[in-house]
Amino acid sequence: MSAMNTVRVIASLLYPDVMSLDITGPLQVFASANVERQRQGLMPAYSVCLLADRPGPVMTSSGIQIVADQSWRDTPVEQLDTLLIPGGAGVEAQCGHIELLDWLRKGQPLLRRLGSVCSGALVLAEAGLLNGRRATTHWADLDALQRHAFIEVEGDRLHTYDPTGQNGYADIFTSAGVTAGIDLALALVEADLGRPMALSVARRLVMFLRRPGGQAQFSTCLSPEPSRTPRLAALLDWIPGHLSEDLSIERLAERINMTPRTLSRAFLRELGVTPGRYIEQVRLEVARALLHDAQASISTVARLCGFGHPENLRRTFQKHLSVSPQAHSARFGEPTRGLQHA
Repeated sequence: MSAMNTVRVIASLLYPDVMSLDITGPLQVFASANVERQRQGLMPAYSVCLLADRPGPVMTSSGIQIVADQSWRDTPVEQLDTLLIPGGAGVEAQCGHIELLDWLRKGQPLLRRLGSVCSGALVLAEAGLLNGRRATTHWADLDALQRHAFIEVEGDRLHTYDPTGQNGYADIFTSAGVTAGIDLALALVEADLGRPMALSVARRLVMFLRRPGGQAQFSTCLSPEPSRTPRLAALLDWIPGHLSEDLSIERLAERINMTPRTLSRAFLRELGVTPGRYIEQVRLEVARALLHDAQASISTVARLCGFGHPENLRRTFQKHLSVSPQAHSARFGEPTRGLQHA
């Protein structure tokens, strides 16, 4: 049977106190791909199943029960194409589930793809399957993942899947929290069935077109509100309106009558980043918003946001989002605007 006619079995682990969205979100992507293929007169590409300690209902952390199709103990791993390990409040117990970890270690070479959603990465880490690899997880669980010394933890990305192996992995991969699992599933569908199908599924689910795996997990504007000194609070309120100006640490410190060293310490203490990194994040966030709303050309956006030359803007986009400003504008902005350099 050819690869195009093979129904790939996509399985997800199910356990008590799992995050229900970590399971249903990604699996819905594969189910929706089947619907899109049916609309095109094609056979289904996927079959989804849920594996637990034993068949039957399992209570998730939301209080909703999800029914497992079969026990992972009785499942021939070679019959699965892709296995996803979700996260949730019950993940700690799974990290100590010796029999499950041993099943994963033995089964991984027989799987085409093994991935995790959210804190499910901790299970893969405990099994030793992420050793020597880059990995990510929900931002709240990064510290726990970093306790595994042989893993290169990358907090500023959505997932580590890359079928080319150039910016991630095709066989074992991880993703950040909840909705990042949907981005991961869309990337898997794109690798299997092509970009047009992945975009059709994204539209069907009323999502933005698939976000690159290297994109940061959350924006500056969504960062937690820190408890900070009034002078620092006033500075942070002032910065977004003056992005085109000189925002060096010396200039910022002078504005609020602090020494550069004291200001740097305040940023690290209250925001967890250096002043330079924070300014870069805000400039990038505003640039993304301007390109998304097609409010200005790329050259104008670079100037207004303090990047100066469009090449500096391009480098920052590639560094943090793994896309060019042109690609971001084409993907998220109005189709007829935002792409010109003039």
